[in-house]
Amino acid sequence: MEALKKQAGIKAAEYVKDGMTIGLGTGSTAYYFVEEIGRRVNEEGLKVLGVTTSSRTTAQAEGLGIPLTSIDKIDRIDVTVDGADEVDPAFNGIKGGGGALLMEKVVAVPTDHYIWVVDESKLVDTLGAFKLPVEVVQYGAEKLLRHFAQKGYNPAFREADGQRYLTDMGNFIIDLDLKKIPDPIALAAELDTTVGVVEHGLFNDMVDTVISAGKDGITILEKKEK
Repeated sequence: MEALKKQAGIKAAEYVKDGMTIGLGTGSTAYYFVEEIGRRVNEEGLKVLGVTTSSRTTAQAEGLGIPLTSIDKIDRIDVTVDGADEVDPAFNGIKGGGGALLMEKVVAVPTDHYIWVVDESKLVDTLGAFKLPVEVVQYGAEKLLRHFAQKGYNPAFREADGQRYLTDMGNFIIDLDLKKIPDPIALAAELDTTVGVVEHGLFNDMVDTVISAGKDGITILEKKEK
């Protein structure tokens, strides 16, 4: 599995050219993309400016000597490469398994070419087997949990080391165990208007290219033009 992830990450790095501002994703597959960018910066003299999506990625990029800037100092990003937890045939996806969904979406929105790197197990017919992360403010979080339970969404606070998981932004994550999401567009609209929800892990119709690594090699899927 790790070998597949590494293949996908290295392939994604081929989309990065000299002088680009790039979004550096978070997670086990994006990790290899960041490693490859670091190698190219150090061995090939690649000139890029990185924008990170989590404190973990910031630490990784700094350790590799990748020059970084703040999302607040730029207007656009040329290429962002990130992972995904599930991707359906319509290029809707679930992200946030690593807890960085808010920062990942903030970086994704101003990106010209948004790429996901995944192993083939992440390609699904219908989203929902992977629990949907919902980032919520701490104030009123218990009330939101009850709200989601009443909706039948099987919610649970994410925990780490026996404590409620805190995102880089100081928020909680409620994971929704939905099994299937027949209409991700409608669910995203519902969550977008739920008070107390900061962001959710539905990344609908955002990605342009999906690089999937499988036992038969690399497959590149491109979003069809509408």
